Amino acid sequence: MEMVPGTPFGVVHLDVAPVTSGLAIGALVAGVASVLVSLLVICFGVSFKDDGGAWASGAFAVLGVLAGVAAIVTGLLGQRQIRRPAAPPAVRFTGHGLAVAGISCGVAGGVLSLLGLGLALLLTMA
Repeated sequence: MEMVPGTPFGVVHLDVAPVTSGLAIGALVAGVASVLVSLLVICFGVSFKDDGGAWASGAFAVLGVLAGVAAIVTGLLGQRQIRRPAAPPAVRFTGHGLAVAGISCGVAGGVLSLLGLGLALLLTMA
């Protein structure tokens, strides 16, 4: 407690516990979803190569790439939110590792979706 000079009053600064960034959590969820959708892209492209699997792979590849981009953007915004300095009474955010993992999974899911689509098209042409 700090005393206010010239008065009998004091000022108390309460510590606010750090909060995990919702943007970082969202990035991780979107990144994991992107990786899971990319597995669907590969499975549909390989399993149904003669029955229109390339079309299904294309549809899911769009979803996988969009989820990957969402994970990357959300992860970068989460990192920015975590890095932002806050005055002592304000809320501080944590979750830098979650944001990095979300960005990594988003990149991997997007790349795997595109590779799976390429594989499906290659198998359909052959």
